[in-house]
Amino acid sequence: MEQVTDKERRVRVGITHGDVNGISYEIIIKTLQDQRLMELYTLVVYGSSKVASYHRKILNVSDFNFNLIKKSDQAHPRRPNIVNIHDEEIKLDLGKSTPIAGELALLSLEAATDDLIKNNIDVVVTAPINKKNIQSANFPFPGHTEYFAKKFGVDDYLMLMINKVFRIGVVTGHIPLCNVKEALNEVLILKKIRVMNHSLMRDFGVLKPRIAILSLNPHAGDDGLLGDEEKTIIQPAIENAFQQNILAFGPYPADGFFGSGNFKNFDGILAMYHDQGMVPFKMASFDEGVNFTAGLPVVRTSPAHGTAYDLAGKNIASPEAFRSALHMACDIFINRLDYDELHANMLHIPGQEQETPHA
Repeated sequence: MEQVTDKERRVRVGITHGDVNGISYEIIIKTLQDQRLMELYTLVVYGSSKVASYHRKILNVSDFNFNLIKKSDQAHPRRPNIVNIHDEEIKLDLGKSTPIAGELALLSLEAATDDLIKNNIDVVVTAPINKKNIQSANFPFPGHTEYFAKKFGVDDYLMLMINKVFRIGVVTGHIPLCNVKEALNEVLILKKIRVMNHSLMRDFGVLKPRIAILSLNPHAGDDGLLGDEEKTIIQPAIENAFQQNILAFGPYPADGFFGSGNFKNFDGILAMYHDQGMVPFKMASFDEGVNFTAGLPVVRTSPAHGTAYDLAGKNIASPEAFRSALHMACDIFINRLDYDELHANMLHIPGQEQETPHA
């Protein structure tokens, strides 16, 4: 029998159910109601059939059901599947943070990650978690990004936020603002530039990415008057990147950069700290943004919003960001296959000089 290659078969998508008291099941069910997805992907939710039924009744959805399976390799290719990670009755408190919700979120995450490691699924899309109630000995992380980096032994990674307007990453992520200055250094900034550059090429098919680097201080330090980090660590990192054939430019003052529309001239933007990147990102597309962890050997995406407890159970949550995250995960998986195949072929062309990308 002729073997089917990765490019010829359906992408196998694992979906974690996140916080069961938030809008996760609502956006998952609303997304998977679209039968066209079943023509493209094999879809597996790691969750609870009982919780799913409860949310389905709240949404008054009568024409949708999950195919209950014990393991992901039993997934029906043309139906939405669910693997039970918890068989017991669960008390739900919609709109509230509870310990059991955190425990179930972690069980789902661990099950999906295990299947990702075993190559039982190709990509994972994570529904929103509550970063407080999920905390435990097995999850001492500030978020999904750090969890996956640890699981796959990756030190150089990047939280990359993507919408229809721009792709923006942050050098420092979930840390207090008062700790940002101390955390920044030339080596760290250069690492993030390199991760972004390689991700733009391999994951998004950008042949020669142009990357904008934002300043730390107002007015890019005003020639040292408002701070010297631009001169001492950011500019040297940019110059070093340029020497490595990476088209990095800046540092640009964040206010003027976004206010003038200069962001339209770049394939990626690197902010120095969380809110510097997240404020313009969420203003541009709060309901459609995607969180992607660049630098991992696996593909993980998530809707850019949180648990939205205030919307839970009201049937008003938009599935757009989750739907975008699902499609993007599969697109990135295919892009990686194409990129790796192209570069593997280039290695075998006599006399063909291949530019080695900086990971």
